Amino acid sequence: MSPPMPPIDQRSAARLTLSKEVGYVQKPHVDKMRVGLAFPNTYFVGMSNLGFQTVYRLFNDHPDTVCERVFLPPKQELAALVQQNARLVTIESQTPLNDLDVLAFSVSFEWDYTNVLTMLRLAGLPLRAADRNHRHPLVVIGGAVTFVNPEPLALFADVIAAGEGEVLVPSLLEAVSEATSRDDLLKKLATRRGFYIPSFYDVHYRDDGTIDAYVPKAGTGAPPVVKKAALKTTDAVDPPCTSIFTPDTEFGSRFLIEVVRGCANLCRFCWAGYNYLPVRAFPADRILELAQAARAHSNRVGLVSIALCDHPEIERILTSLAAMGYSISPASLRLDDLTPEIVGLLRQSGERTLTIAPETGSDRLRRVINKTVTNDEILEKAELIFSSGIENLKLYYMIGLPTETDEDLEAMRDQTIQLRDIMMKYARGRGQVGRIVGSVNPLVPKPGTSYQWLPMTDTREIERKMKRLHALVDNIEHVYFNIKSERHSYYQALMSLGDRRVAPAIEAAERNGGQWRAAVQESGVDAEFYIYRDRSNDKMLPWDIIDGGMKDAFFRNEFAKGQRAEWTLPPKRQQENAKLLPILS
Repeated sequence: MSPPMPPIDQRSAARLTLSKEVGYVQKPHVDKMRVGLAFPNTYFVGMSNLGFQTVYRLFNDHPDTVCERVFLPPKQELAALVQQNARLVTIESQTPLNDLDVLAFSVSFEWDYTNVLTMLRLAGLPLRAADRNHRHPLVVIGGAVTFVNPEPLALFADVIAAGEGEVLVPSLLEAVSEATSRDDLLKKLATRRGFYIPSFYDVHYRDDGTIDAYVPKAGTGAPPVVKKAALKTTDAVDPPCTSIFTPDTEFGSRFLIEVVRGCANLCRFCWAGYNYLPVRAFPADRILELAQAARAHSNRVGLVSIALCDHPEIERILTSLAAMGYSISPASLRLDDLTPEIVGLLRQSGERTLTIAPETGSDRLRRVINKTVTNDEILEKAELIFSSGIENLKLYYMIGLPTETDEDLEAMRDQTIQLRDIMMKYARGRGQVGRIVGSVNPLVPKPGTSYQWLPMTDTREIERKMKRLHALVDNIEHVYFNIKSERHSYYQALMSLGDRRVAPAIEAAERNGGQWRAAVQESGVDAEFYIYRDRSNDKMLPWDIIDGGMKDAFFRNEFAKGQRAEWTLPPKRQQENAKLLPILS
């Protein structure tokens, strides 16, 4: 039996956290709706999440709402709280979560699903929505993963918020203010865009275990499908940005700000590219105003976007941020958009490392996945990057892609060596050698993409390819590869592609400390049914309950083009790449 752990003083810890922050909000609770905003991971991770900080601001912008934060405690503190049967409290006022009106989770990663359950347990709340009532806080689950496939978490949520916070938060608050009871609130939310009430639906299954239909229950007013909530334009809203500064985060006191939402490139594996359409740029003047206001608290800025250079005024933004004295760190850059001006501005601001995503080493396989850049262009841009004084390069690669062969793995090795040679050419003149770091992930087919019907490549084949790639890239000077576990991807796929019947496996994994193999066995969930089965003939997929705006016929057409190794060029590339079109015909 483990010895008793020293008691955890959550109140003192919360006050210490607040003492190191700038920008948090404290309000009196009297006559206000009290919202606990929960991030199902540690403070260090959660406070680096731009969506979490944005939703905190959106709630607190409402005068009749007080929103306070809560995070999963670090491992030792968590063990002590469990042992002592203590209850989680919010940071701002140290209020027990069970005393709140709403407990809203912001979930960004499938691996945090078990943490959602742990936090519900530490709040003293029943895990399943069916076991809660009007005396409990309303449990709302939102975040990026939930509007892609909400079903694995459906049985734990009273409400699932599907879409963008700028639309969802005001709508939720309005419904709460109008509702006369909890049941009335759920019915009101069911009629609003972006709110999915899982308990309002019966799921009918076929004899083969696939889904036949989602059937709204009589009297609920629930629609046949829930339309995702999204901003039509970003002209009238502030870009998401850091509102609370603290040194205790993954990015330190860096000021993060979203520059562009969406990406028109439509890589066939990328759920973010499809689900954040249309491409919307935030106003440059407002980006710069917020950056200027934040300059007193930070000298580093992180520009958040999956298509940074799609902003029509990106060069003005970079020039102005550099003039403010910021060191500028962009997210992963699209190679086809890099210009000497952009790379030069980043280097002048002090940036020494850039991140790009070739995804694979062969032009053929890039056409399969609709990554509209060629090997020659990648090498040309590498010359630009390293000649501008950038010292290090991070590369994102994938394995287990459709039609992939061992020759594609060799091409990945060959491309990396070519990039290393370009780096060395410029490093010798400076007398300082940087490094190239490759990050390799197995493909997990994602809902809401052209690959949503695909089975995942068998883990044994993924493991073989990983070993092959390790052998190819080991001992290349100044090159380091981080190749992710195929077992990690197996259980990520279960949570990405599963339906509400995987809930018992999530519960078991939460109880046993994340031992997923044992959890699947204990729960009796047939993981391979979700992970390794071709879904192309399924009548309905679990995530079809959410209408993300993209049509099934488009995804099927894109998948067919990928099998023929054909690109779908974004408009800005069609004329530029006219020389390549004969390849695609």
